Amino acid sequence: MLVAVDCIVFGFDQCELKLLAVKRQMDPARGEWSLMGGFLGGNESLDEAAARILHQLTGLTGIYMDQLYAHSKPDRDPGARVISVSYYALIKISDHNGELAKEHGAEWFSLSEIPQLIFDHNEMVEMALQLLRRQAKTKPVGFELLPEKFTLPQLQALYEAIYQKVLDRRNFRKNVLSMGLLEKLDEKDKAGSRKGAWLYRFNVEKYDTFRNQGFFFNVSV
Repeated sequence: MLVAVDCIVFGFDQCELKLLAVKRQMDPARGEWSLMGGFLGGNESLDEAAARILHQLTGLTGIYMDQLYAHSKPDRDPGARVISVSYYALIKISDHNGELAKEHGAEWFSLSEIPQLIFDHNEMVEMALQLLRRQAKTKPVGFELLPEKFTLPQLQALYEAIYQKVLDRRNFRKNVLSMGLLEKLDEKDKAGSRKGAWLYRFNVEKYDTFRNQGFFFNVSV
């Protein structure tokens, strides 16, 4: 029996949430689209293996990943009996060198255009998406994907990308502003229109204080 690690990397480009995939370089299923995966080394932990595999296949380093699940169906890999431990990460695409990923054959795919992946990798992606969506409702997991200063339309675009649906503009704004975690700045982003949109900043210190007092982050979608 072998132990493998598969990495599910979601990236946000200010418009869409995307999945990073690579062409598999070994049999079976050579040349087909795959998550970044490989086998656990004899002298490394699962976390170390995930970081090594991600770097080898994409060139990405310093990516924080959470362990997702142990996939153990006996027939999940037609080549051998393999248990795979999946990891997932959420990154800002602009923070990483896209050309380096291309050199390794990795490509970003819109969530609406994810190709058929090998084995049970599509199931892994769906499992990670469901967890991300649950977390986004109860934790401010997406704010780090935005610029330090952002507009409410940019924030709404992020949540629409995560949930893959259009959100009511008025209800979304009312919901996020009612939590008191956004600081309205005396600045506007005029890139989209002459009138411009007010810029905001997420107050991390206030969130930590509220959380310690029992505050429950909740974005209704």
